[in-house]
Amino acid sequence: MSSVTRQETGTAVSRPLHWMDRMFDEWMRMLPARRPTWGGWEFPGDDLIRVNEYRDGNTQVIRAELPGIDPDKDIDVTVSDGMVRIDAERRVEQETQDKGYTRHELHYGRVTRSLPLSDGATAEDVAARYTDGILEIRIPIVAPAAAPEPKKITVSKA
Repeated sequence: MSSVTRQETGTAVSRPLHWMDRMFDEWMRMLPARRPTWGGWEFPGDDLIRVNEYRDGNTQVIRAELPGIDPDKDIDVTVSDGMVRIDAERRVEQETQDKGYTRHELHYGRVTRSLPLSDGATAEDVAARYTDGILEIRIPIVAPAAAPEPKKITVSKA
């Protein structure tokens, strides 16, 4: 006859793994993708600009979601080291009066995003336009230079 042994869930062997499981779950809850998207930039540390990036013919297109921002004062687009960097600052002040109470809501936040340029593109090639809360950056895709044909080198005897 055989016997079956049962290991308790709270034994010393299983506790460290349970602790790691809980830590991983907490870490996953803190990721930006797990945060609700409603409400704009209300979460502390939500400093990543959401973008769509795609190719339109021979143009790299980056569309960044930046609602409620004055493009003349609050957006900087810079190019350096093969990267395009978007910096934006949002300042929203709302005042609500309801049933004798006045509430002031202030939303301030700086957001940034860096994305790689297509190979061979320079700062002079980059064009940016802001329309209806969307910043669109267009960068022509430069055709890569043709690699030179391999040249055979003659090996001489010593």
